[in-house]
Amino acid sequence: MDSVRPRSNPRRSVVRTLLTALTPLVLGLLAPGPAWAAEKSVTFAHQDMVVPFRALMASGAIEKATGYTVTWRKFGGGGDVIRAMASGNVQIGEAGSSPIAAAASQGLDIQLFWILDEIADAEQLVARNGTGIQSVSDLRGKTVAVPFVSTSHYQLIAALADAGLSQKDVTILNMRPPEIAAAWERGDIDATFIWDPVLARVKKSGTVVMSAGDIARKGKATFDGLVVNRAWAAQNRDFLVTLVKLIAAEDTAYGAKPWAAGSPKVKAVAKITGADPAEVPASLASYRFPALDAQASPAWLGGGAAKALTETAEFLKAQGRVQALAPDYGRFVTGDYVAAARK
Repeated sequence: MDSVRPRSNPRRSVVRTLLTALTPLVLGLLAPGPAWAAEKSVTFAHQDMVVPFRALMASGAIEKATGYTVTWRKFGGGGDVIRAMASGNVQIGEAGSSPIAAAASQGLDIQLFWILDEIADAEQLVARNGTGIQSVSDLRGKTVAVPFVSTSHYQLIAALADAGLSQKDVTILNMRPPEIAAAWERGDIDATFIWDPVLARVKKSGTVVMSAGDIARKGKATFDGLVVNRAWAAQNRDFLVTLVKLIAAEDTAYGAKPWAAGSPKVKAVAKITGADPAEVPASLASYRFPALDAQASPAWLGGGAAKALTETAEFLKAQGRVQALAPDYGRFVTGDYVAAARK
């Protein structure tokens, strides 16, 4: 019996042709790098620290200058920010030097590209009035709340070690800032090491025992920084350079003329952070904000930040907070975007 050749189907031919033409486009959309570059959007994780950057966030200037859609997501601590970045849902985030050091130790492929602030006296250990706590050594047997893996957590551990106390001598509770404020009001905790706006609230019925500045003067400086997913950064260089320029300009404007309590920028900072507008000027004054040239200097992105991350990671490992150290913490710091912004 003779074989019968199947008749061609014009509709199938058209579909096949369309699929052939669309395949490269579909694959391009699925590839993470090109998609990031084409979308011109970014998810930015921030916290509630009272810094000039909040006014810039509120102004919409970043979106206008870059043409990007920016999704702002607020987190309760640096550890939460790092976890969100590790999940791939966040491309840029704010974190303190302690969570950044922990993330680098775990191999998360991020880069520190801007020093948001030098913490100085902006984080403090406060003891509730009536607890009898007048020094760090008085914390023995007491309950202290702090967001774990934050700079405050690192500073608390460092303060305990310096006073000859171990973490077993104190009950340390892992709480986010809003939870600390609530626990303080209920009388559930004796002390906390925390930042504004919660810091301002607890100081109304507490006494400052020490600050981050006291610990920094003993050689353990801390800072908050902006970190970015390395692969995303490679595809979105222009956005990061523009962002750095805008933040530097905002910090410079604030430094030249600090904002008064009733100013629109103070109100914008208060709205994002949840701080009392009347307390914002004092909160801002407790930080130091490195200018563009200082960012590029050996003190910061030119070497000092990598050194601080290394020392922080070593301390965290000695305290059992990280399991291993990265071979080189300099790999997790870049001054490229600051250098480009200075040109």
